[in-house]
Amino acid sequence: MRDLAWPRVLIVEDEQCIRDVLVELFDVEGTRVDAAATLEIATATLGRCAYDLIVTDIRLGGRRDGGLQVMAAAGVLSPDATVIALSAFPDDATRRASVRLGAVHFLEKPVSLDLLSELAAGAGVSTAMRPQSVADGSLATEGTLAM
Repeated sequence: MRDLAWPRVLIVEDEQCIRDVLVELFDVEGTRVDAAATLEIATATLGRCAYDLIVTDIRLGGRRDGGLQVMAAAGVLSPDATVIALSAFPDDATRRASVRLGAVHFLEKPVSLDLLSELAAGAGVSTAMRPQSVADGSLATEGTLAM
């Protein structure tokens, strides 16, 4: 994470209801959140600034590899970002490709928001479920919501 700047999070998800939940999860004081519904919007957004955390769906708008392309762009444009890949259709080939492209975590939908919050905290990013800074060691209590 960059010093002296609020962490930046990019949510890439084509399903609006899931995207809205994820944005709400990360939309806390001290965190800047951007969201994209398509590969094209995601790559344009990545071109504007560097991110600390990227949460991307693998299938975007019917494209089986849309999220993989987001990760490829992130590897160049936000190489220090922690990447979390989400998939409703996980398979070993996609999991391996995600890891090769920089995904630190590969999660199957539906995803526990508590787990996502825990992984974000590990990357130094606060969430509505864990609003305290990881650096000071005071994490909020855990919830059990799932999407």
